[in-house]
Amino acid sequence: MKQVWITFKRWILQVKHLKYWLVGGTFLVLMLFFDHNNLFKRISDKQEISRLQNELGQYNKEIDANRKKINELQSNDANLEKFAREVYLMKRPGEDVYIIPEK
Repeated sequence: MKQVWITFKRWILQVKHLKYWLVGGTFLVLMLFFDHNNLFKRISDKQEISRLQNELGQYNKEIDANRKKINELQSNDANLEKFAREVYLMKRPGEDVYIIPEK
């Protein structure tokens, strides 16, 4: 057993840059798996960024549509009256409103 250990030590000493490879490999393993910003965290963060950018695009489209509606309602009284009748079911005195659902 002692002879095997001595042979192993000689083999390690003969390999010139083994210590650099060990240090580099250890550093790589620590950074990829055990660091606060490890590989898995970075992948999940990129996925979340992509999801949030998609949400941002949807919200921007919704904001643009709402701005167009507001501009349309502020520009014409007939459009405002139409909106009030359709959405809030408002009516004039003595008028009956019938709601016909679309199929």
